[in-house]
Amino acid sequence: MTFRRSIASLLISGTFALVSGAHAAGIIVHDARNRDVAVTDVARTVSIGGAITEILYALGLESRLVGVDTTSLYPPAALHDKPNVGYMRKISAEGVLGLNPSLILAIQGSGPPETMDILETAKVPLVLVPETFSEDGLVEKIKLVGHAMGVDARAACLSAAVNADLAQLRALRAKVAKPVRVMFVMSLQNGRAMVAGHKTAADEIIQLAGAANAIDEYDGYKIIGDEAIVAAKPDVVLSIERGKDSLQADAVYAHPGFALTPVAANKSFITMDGLYLLGFGPRTAAAARDLSVKLHPALADQGSTFTSALSAANCRQ
Repeated sequence: MTFRRSIASLLISGTFALVSGAHAAGIIVHDARNRDVAVTDVARTVSIGGAITEILYALGLESRLVGVDTTSLYPPAALHDKPNVGYMRKISAEGVLGLNPSLILAIQGSGPPETMDILETAKVPLVLVPETFSEDGLVEKIKLVGHAMGVDARAACLSAAVNADLAQLRALRAKVAKPVRVMFVMSLQNGRAMVAGHKTAADEIIQLAGAANAIDEYDGYKIIGDEAIVAAKPDVVLSIERGKDSLQADAVYAHPGFALTPVAANKSFITMDGLYLLGFGPRTAAAARDLSVKLHPALADQGSTFTSALSAANCRQ
């Protein structure tokens, strides 16, 4: 072995020793429960939440994943290669613990509560990752996941790339002359629309795209009637693609409430991939760019100059 290769081997060994040593000593993570969690081993990590899984892959940590949930749709290899522990809000404790995990990373809002109670009492560190729908919340999510996994430098790299994308998005958003009024509709149930108010991923992505949420009276999701739809005066209906359960444009235009709004008059209906649009993972700035251009066609030229820093950044090592 040459001297140069010997030095390289020592450096690599030293890097792994530092990471292993840091976890052996216990990395402390302050999570969404306002608790300090000691993480000592990340070799068998279960990820519950599509954004968490996406972050772990972006950080080059997929080899440490032994299980993911059904919302882990990106990259496609996640659900293809890793055992599936179910939908994030209907997790089975047996399914998670049966994988013999050394760490569980779960997005805030995972459940049901009885499952989370069981996981908390198990002898496996459970880190509940905060879900704050904002630019700062997105960056902090990346940093927390990276810290829990013992790769703070990689997380700083990814955070810098995401911040650069958000800066490009702010520049694009500044060119919006008149914000479009957007109503995010999750579903139509018995003719009544379930729509997003404030403090939701939908509300934040609409604002990031330089538009305005047509619903301004409440937080969270709520089923509203025809009169409320007409009063909100949405210009566009936004929804997510959910296979055969996806909301269809014709159903919106024919709805008695939407028929009396600019949505039906202008045939303004947009659907996008759910994780991409609402996941608040590394691709969120790009998703908001895509939405902004769809909402404001005059920005198409400026939007085409958006080049994601993620493609150039190498944060996997």
